[in-house]
Amino acid sequence: MAKERIDTGGKVFGPYSPGVKANGVIWLAGQIAPEAGGIREQTQASLDKIDALLAAAGATKHEVTFAQVLLNDINDFADMNDIYGAWLADVEIPPARAAFEAAALPRGAAVEIVVQAYDKKCCE
Repeated sequence: MAKERIDTGGKVFGPYSPGVKANGVIWLAGQIAPEAGGIREQTQASLDKIDALLAAAGATKHEVTFAQVLLNDINDFADMNDIYGAWLADVEIPPARAAFEAAALPRGAAVEIVVQAYDKKCCE
């Protein structure tokens, strides 16, 4: 299976793809939404972008196997986790996850979320 770009037509701020799918694996670039408001709103907006990219790849949050959450301030963890947990409320097996504070995120974002998923059509 050839490498395939995943895109929703949104603006990209550098030499990267919003997502890539190859050999049944889906990798999404980190999603930020600094224009969305505070940590709760930015978390939700980042997850909305992830949902859109997963849909473009033919997948959903149910196929996410790993998530990495970067926070500008680790003290925002609880608020981020509330929104993230609600996003996964109907997912039977939540993805593995790492969350940590980063020194500075792009464009002044409070949160950046990176996910990996699998293409169930490839692997059924």
